[in-house]
Amino acid sequence: MATSLRSRLGNLASAFAARVVAAIKESSIEELFAQSGARSPSSRAAPTGPRSGGRLARRSEGDIAAVIDQIVELLREHPKGLRAEEIRAELGLESKEMPRPIKEGLEAGRFTRSGHKRATTYLAKGAKRASPGKRSKRAKAAARKGRTSKRAKPSPKKEAVVSEAPAPQS
Repeated sequence: MATSLRSRLGNLASAFAARVVAAIKESSIEELFAQSGARSPSSRAAPTGPRSGGRLARRSEGDIAAVIDQIVELLREHPKGLRAEEIRAELGLESKEMPRPIKEGLEAGRFTRSGHKRATTYLAKGAKRASPGKRSKRAKAAARKGRTSKRAKPSPKKEAVVSEAPAPQS
C-alpha cells in the first residue's frame, strides 16, 4: 500500500508541475512581472541623466560640447565672471559633471580663468577681470611708496660712523 500511495503522489506532483509550466508558458512577460511585483524590463526607462550616487552616465562628445556652449553663453551674460559653483548652480549640473567641460573649454580657448583654487573665476573670452574695488587713500599712498601696508615700513638706514682719529702707537 505504501508503494501505491507513493506512486500516486508522484504522478499527481508530476501532473501539477506540468500544468504550472504550461500556465507560465501561456502567460505574457508583463503578466508574470505584474504577479511577482517586479517591474518588467520593457517598463524601465533608459537612464537619461546622472545616476543617483556613483558614476555618471556616459556622455557623448556632443553632450560635452553642448555643456561647453551653455557655459560660454552664461559667462557672456556675466562679464565679471563666475566661479565653478556658480556656473554649476545656474546650469543645474552636478559637481561631478563640471571638470571635463571646464577643462575642454579652457583647452579650446572658449573661455579663460583667473585666480586659484576656490577663488578661480571663469571669464568669457575677451572679457576683462573687474577691479576688486576702490582702495583707500592710505593703500594708494602705500602703493606709490612701494609699501604693501603700514606695518611693513622700511627700517631707517643707519650710516656707519667712521672715526678719523689715528690709531695709537705703542
